[in-house]
Amino acid sequence: MTPPAPRLEIRNLRRAFEGRAVVDDVSLRIMPGQVTCLLGPSGCGKSTTLRMIAGVEMQDSGEIYVDGNLICDTVFRVPPERREIGLMFQDFALFPHLSVADNVAFGLRTGTKAEKRARVEALLQRVDLLRFIDGYPHQLSGGEQQRVALARALAPRPRIMLMDEPFSGLDNRLRDGIRDETLTILKEEDTAVLLVTHEPEEAMRMADEIALMRDGKIVQQGAPYNVYTRPVDRAAVAFFSDANVLRAEVSGALAQTPFGRFLAPGVPDGTAVNIVFRPQHVRIDFDRNGTGPLPTASDGTAARGIVQRARFMGNESLVEFQMDHDGSVLKATVPNVFLPQPGTVMWLTIRRDRCFVFAA
Repeated sequence: MTPPAPRLEIRNLRRAFEGRAVVDDVSLRIMPGQVTCLLGPSGCGKSTTLRMIAGVEMQDSGEIYVDGNLICDTVFRVPPERREIGLMFQDFALFPHLSVADNVAFGLRTGTKAEKRARVEALLQRVDLLRFIDGYPHQLSGGEQQRVALARALAPRPRIMLMDEPFSGLDNRLRDGIRDETLTILKEEDTAVLLVTHEPEEAMRMADEIALMRDGKIVQQGAPYNVYTRPVDRAAVAFFSDANVLRAEVSGALAQTPFGRFLAPGVPDGTAVNIVFRPQHVRIDFDRNGTGPLPTASDGTAARGIVQRARFMGNESLVEFQMDHDGSVLKATVPNVFLPQPGTVMWLTIRRDRCFVFAA
């Protein structure tokens, strides 16, 4: 049995400006009902990729397919309005002179007046805004305007939804609820979604798959759990959270550090490596007798650190240590309230199964 074609597929897209490749050989496949997040820092090529898929920017090379059908290469091009692709941006771009109903109906090009009205009412009911159907955008809050924008984008029943930082302008208290509501509606409509964001938390919350982008290229792609727990390099670790780094040299497939030895299979002797781990994987013990805790099989050797400062962050506490062995600063996070005084001596171990070894 032939597997179904992806709802959206882009192959080897490239776009350069003044000789600099902004998007460089980017490929993606998104199935119906799937949410893929294109995640990366500002300027890495995310929005340019979205613009090429939407048809408002032409690629220099590469192809775009919808349901297995070519819609754009460097010769053939389906116009943007015929691609059945919905768009949502940070700027809601509602028409201030049109009512909420007319804003939602704006993209409906077929059907009778009664059919259009029924579609508008159904969508506004779905986003809990039917009571504002005859109101105007200026009468709505930011969150309500965003829901009207979602209803307008969904009205023509697009097969694909492109979303460029659509929630970044919302108050934090509203953002989670509107994101979850939007995701539910899009999945119910079986829409393929490509969401652009620079916020790892948003990508982890919304995506079925994350494509991590850097300098115009996709450097890692996979389920959120895999991208987070199996990062491709040190920069990938640091993009999702703070990261501590130990520097070492490999000898006999082992890297020796003040926290014990780390396996480095296949790495040639004499290679400099970075051992990277997140603050939540640091274990802290008080120095009660000057010798510290005994080493454990799972956590290796304990290293001595002196508290520089501690801050309560809401759900956890962040503690910064100056390490005895080289004077470097190491960060640790602890659940709830943990605020030791500066100058307190503690012994630290790190979870070996949560450390990543990369060539320096």
